[in-house]
Amino acid sequence: MSHSGAQGSIGSHSAIGMRNYKIYFYEFENFQGRRIDVFGECRNLCEKGLDRIGSIRVECGWVGYEQQNMNGEMFILEKGEYPRWDTWSNSHRCDRFMSVRPMRMDPQDHKICLYECPNFEGRKMEVCDEDIPSLWSYGFQDRVASIQVTGGSWVGYQYPGYRGYQYVFEMGPYKHWNDWGAHHPQIQSIRRVRDMQTHRRGCFEMTA
Repeated sequence: MSHSGAQGSIGSHSAIGMRNYKIYFYEFENFQGRRIDVFGECRNLCEKGLDRIGSIRVECGWVGYEQQNMNGEMFILEKGEYPRWDTWSNSHRCDRFMSVRPMRMDPQDHKICLYECPNFEGRKMEVCDEDIPSLWSYGFQDRVASIQVTGGSWVGYQYPGYRGYQYVFEMGPYKHWNDWGAHHPQIQSIRRVRDMQTHRRGCFEMTA
């Protein structure tokens, strides 16, 4: 499955802030074993000397892929720590990680438009600066066939509650679900890409 339409080449990134793009891969869980440091797009992590990734530390936003050359299942990696594979994979199908690239982190307000049909046709839903754990409540049962991003970076998920396959949406148009690497137009939740250390995904703070 090719992700060539996912608009992610390193050449599309602004030079501003690129020095913050750092990611550290560890051989074993809980940041043990050998470590490799990556500062830009890497199409084959095996060439760096790690056959398997056990844990990850991230500065700024990255997109990881199940296969070499940015193919296969995607994993969205916001700033933070990932001590084992199921902290970055929601599908529980894949524990492999073979290539990685920096994600566009645009500073402006988050804004995205979802369409029921390809080529920005059919029913439309505009989301501004909020996360949507279930599109069902907005009448989108599971079909999102094209998307226009005019602010920020977003992650779409196959199922409600930010579960299942992940798809990254950076600034620009996505006329067809193939453009974001999907086999089907199935997205049921969507959220903004932000600093994981500031915005703890899926965590509840205990109040005193």
